[in-house]
Amino acid sequence: MSDNTQGGTVNTEQTAAEILPFTSSAPFTMGIELELQLVNRRNYNLASDAVDLLTWIEPRDLQKQIKLEMTQGMIELNSDVHTRVDHLIEELKGLRAALNRGAQYLNIDVSGGGAHPFQHWNEQRITPSERFHHLHEKYGYLAKTFTVFGQHIHVGVPNGDDALYLTHAFSRFVPHFIALSAASPFYQGADTQFESSRSNVVRAFPLSGTAPTLTRWSDFETYYDELLRIGIIGSMKDFYWDIRPKPEYGTVEIRVCDTPLTIEHAAHLGCYAQLLARWILTERPFVITNDFYLLYQYNRFEASRYGLTGSIAIHGNNPADSSKQPIYEHLLGHLQDLQRYTQNEAEQLTLKRLRHMAEGRLSDAGWLRQTFVQRGSLNDMMRLSSELWMGQEPPPYYQ
Repeated sequence: MSDNTQGGTVNTEQTAAEILPFTSSAPFTMGIELELQLVNRRNYNLASDAVDLLTWIEPRDLQKQIKLEMTQGMIELNSDVHTRVDHLIEELKGLRAALNRGAQYLNIDVSGGGAHPFQHWNEQRITPSERFHHLHEKYGYLAKTFTVFGQHIHVGVPNGDDALYLTHAFSRFVPHFIALSAASPFYQGADTQFESSRSNVVRAFPLSGTAPTLTRWSDFETYYDELLRIGIIGSMKDFYWDIRPKPEYGTVEIRVCDTPLTIEHAAHLGCYAQLLARWILTERPFVITNDFYLLYQYNRFEASRYGLTGSIAIHGNNPADSSKQPIYEHLLGHLQDLQRYTQNEAEQLTLKRLRHMAEGRLSDAGWLRQTFVQRGSLNDMMRLSSELWMGQEPPPYYQ
């Protein structure tokens, strides 16, 4: 007996373990994906040149790490797998240089940031691809509003049970990642009053939010198989959760970050996830229960709206002990505690950089707002933003 699914024919006599095998990977390795903006040099609006840009990437073998995205004003840059943050930064410099060279041929620039400040979703072109056209047909205008730019962080884990534990445990630190990466204060030509407006766009998708509170991989496979069989999903790609296991890579993927304005900032966020994973999987500090996410939506909103100055609500051992704390204070406490999990000077530098941001309540969103006030033009703000990303050194505020 068999059922036809989007992925092909599934024999109902298969065990769950045969349906979604989890590929083991080296614990605490990391890799990142960066969705980047392509802007023309005439008015710094989005340029629909992603397909042409790919053809100009040299050396050619780098093309496997630079990929098309949903609409043609976007390009995705994928790092290799790393154990050290300084090695990741060096690789990103090479990928950035290849993108910069290709962009010169098309008279366009490349920029970080979580959202373009004045593009209009209805003007974006869906990238020619069977999957992207399928998503456009399925989600309607949401597919074009998905022209926002995020950083995804992958951390290696040895098995599916650890992946689920880390998926849930990482959710406690979603406010840190949103606040540290926030870089989308402007959207559709207006100041949203959010530090990260991008995070609200992603929430519109029906399979967004958080993973179900399952803790055994075999149970997750049963859940996955049910959704697959009734046609709700076709693969793990159809889950737009903030954090999700990635069984084919053997990783847990954090998806809440805006793309920072510089590669150094992006690499340090990857290292922060790596350090958190060492602590979490070593000490298992959380108990995953059905009410694990009761405060999640409040904390997520605070980080998106106010960044590092927002509040984080914390469960106590009993309700009377629950409390709130500024996100930057909560972050500083964990940065201090993670010192004991650093293994080299590069990781210590990561903690130093992030501590500097927390202490000064600094963010890319703040830099963008300040630049707009100084220049009086969103176009000029985008020009300077692209100079930051394409330049060789991080800006003074991130030293």
